[in-house]
Amino acid sequence: MSLVPDQPPLPDLSPLLDVRGVQGAALVSADAGGQAVSVGGDIDLSVVSAARAVVHSLQAATDSASWNDLLLDLDGGPLLLTPCGSGVLLVQFDEVPSLGRVRLGVRRVLSRTDFV
Repeated sequence: MSLVPDQPPLPDLSPLLDVRGVQGAALVSADAGGQAVSVGGDIDLSVVSAARAVVHSLQAATDSASWNDLLLDLDGGPLLLTPCGSGVLLVQFDEVPSLGRVRLGVRRVLSRTDFV
């Protein structure tokens, strides 16, 4: 469902929230001033701009044009950031050993043709 008329529907993050261990997910758009486009569950968006700065810094240092994932192990639990078009998909989950299951869930969601 879109909140703005004549705009495509917001991505459905519910399949990602069904992955065991996932506490929250959000899609943050680069062209919307870094604001969340879609949020599900409990997730702290305050880390997004700092994480993007880290990614850009690492890309510059390694002369890399793209990135795949960034894992932050924070006090509130691990946070996986994955590029999604021009935005970033964030997934907060329970513990680092759940990373494989979470990444599989992210791949499934991103592979859907109706997702972004």
